[in-house]
Amino acid sequence: MASLEITQTRSAIGGKHKQRETLRTLGLGKIGRTAVYEDSPQVRGMIQVVSHLVKVEEVD
Repeated sequence: MASLEITQTRSAIGGKHKQRETLRTLGLGKIGRTAVYEDSPQVRGMIQVVSHLVKVEEVD
């Protein structure tokens, strides 16, 4: 199974509460922070909520 590297590229200031909490759940919260997760439907759903704030790359 592939891993996903998620990097926050934009600020959550002005975003909805659900978006800020999703970033916190992903282990992000500051611009430039990166987290690596196994690809799963749950992680894909969280990425979809904050897709405009993060950059996602597939890592082998």
